[in-house]
Amino acid sequence: MNKTEPLKPHEITPKPANPQSAPQTLPPQPYAARPKVQWSTGLCDCFDDPSNCCVTYCCPCITFGRIAEIVDRGQTSCVSASRIYVALASIGCACLYTCTYRTKLRGVYSLQEDPCADCCVHFWCTHCALCQEYRELKNRGFNPAIGWIANADRMDGATTTPPFVGTGMTRL
Repeated sequence: MNKTEPLKPHEITPKPANPQSAPQTLPPQPYAARPKVQWSTGLCDCFDDPSNCCVTYCCPCITFGRIAEIVDRGQTSCVSASRIYVALASIGCACLYTCTYRTKLRGVYSLQEDPCADCCVHFWCTHCALCQEYRELKNRGFNPAIGWIANADRMDGATTTPPFVGTGMTRL
């Protein structure tokens, strides 16, 4: 019986039990290491969906509420997210709240942080960012205007690809 040394956290590939055997396959990549993909539309492609562009321009709280409800998978209602947006917008810091949903959306679909950090995008281009996020959800098969429950019913229980969940802490 040939003993192998336990893996150390800094080792990238495990050592084979038998030097003549082929190397073992690596475990799935951690979430942060997965390759990032492009957004389906650009940040400034607001007029690709003119109706949403108009709604977002006139009342961004509606678009944000719809996005929040879908991203949170119904845990946050459109109305409550919209109210929070309005309250924070009245003191000029809605971007601190809205950027967290951009980060969540990027995490679910492994999207690039593009063109800059989420907070910067929402601080400088809130309306464009909301339109882009709305279009991304539509391009992924959701209809944010009808809410989470109607989308879940429409998809017959089949949801989009869930995010990769790491194994968490393990003992060595």
